[in-house]
Amino acid sequence: MVDAPLRVVFFGTPEFALPTLDALLRSRHQVVGVVTQPDRPRGRGHKTSHAPVKARALDAALSVLQPERLKDAAFLADLSALGSDLGVVAAYGKILTDAVLATPRLGLINVHASLLPRYRGAAPIHRAIIDGELATGVTIMRVVKALDAGPMLAKDHRAIGQDETSDEVERDLARLGSRLLVGVVDQIARGNAQDTAQDDAAATYAPRLTKDDGVIDWSWPAVRVHNLIRGLHPWPHAFTFLDGNRLILLRSSPSADAHTEAPGTILVAEGDRLVVAAGEGTVRLQQIQVEGKRAMAPREFLAGHRVARGNRFITGR
Repeated sequence: MVDAPLRVVFFGTPEFALPTLDALLRSRHQVVGVVTQPDRPRGRGHKTSHAPVKARALDAALSVLQPERLKDAAFLADLSALGSDLGVVAAYGKILTDAVLATPRLGLINVHASLLPRYRGAAPIHRAIIDGELATGVTIMRVVKALDAGPMLAKDHRAIGQDETSDEVERDLARLGSRLLVGVVDQIARGNAQDTAQDDAAATYAPRLTKDDGVIDWSWPAVRVHNLIRGLHPWPHAFTFLDGNRLILLRSSPSADAHTEAPGTILVAEGDRLVVAAGEGTVRLQQIQVEGKRAMAPREFLAGHRVARGNRFITGR
């Protein structure tokens, strides 16, 4: 049985990909290069800076490729010159072309943050939390041209707490995926990796997030509003409007308490309590941010804004 270390080219860009890159760097396999997104303006100052994966790659003195277009001939030549056996993808951020898929000798595998075939697509963690899922996980799969549809090589599960936010779940899944990935690379090196086809009929999709996803409809049940708030934290955030001001809602807790007020009506606005009527039950807001300002607890928010019982949150200005 052949069990030589593999030459791996890594595709990734954001924080989620770092544990997998680090695990590969610690493994017996050789990372021969990193493909990552071009430098973009980041942060409040919109200054151009390195994404997390590029920064780590430079620290590790790795060859870094940042193509604007994956069909670019110069990029494909540089990728081929790396002489990779295997490609590993973790949140790279672009659909890979046929030419890229054909370059590593043993193809490419991907660290996907869901239990496939559920939540194929760009935002599996956020969408699972928004949908109120009680569990999620990581799947290592082979990369094919169809979106997240390749054969599965390994899976691991993780429960989702009812108050957990997307960033908390993502950090844990990134670590879980990194451990699972290295084991799969070892299996591929030994030639004993086991492929399991996905059930396409059971597939669901997790499309890319936009700011419009954050609009709160207060006619929803309280639990659904709460799931949107935590699912869209830390970006793009759930939001509502009060007196023409856009308010970003960062933390909440739902209750089944009955009420007779119209959805969006503020039921309690005193001390540490800011409670809003939902279509069913109520939502207690625990952290709020006026657009352009810092996050505040209810006591501080209420001290600086004229908010009273009977005021009403709405979905638009």
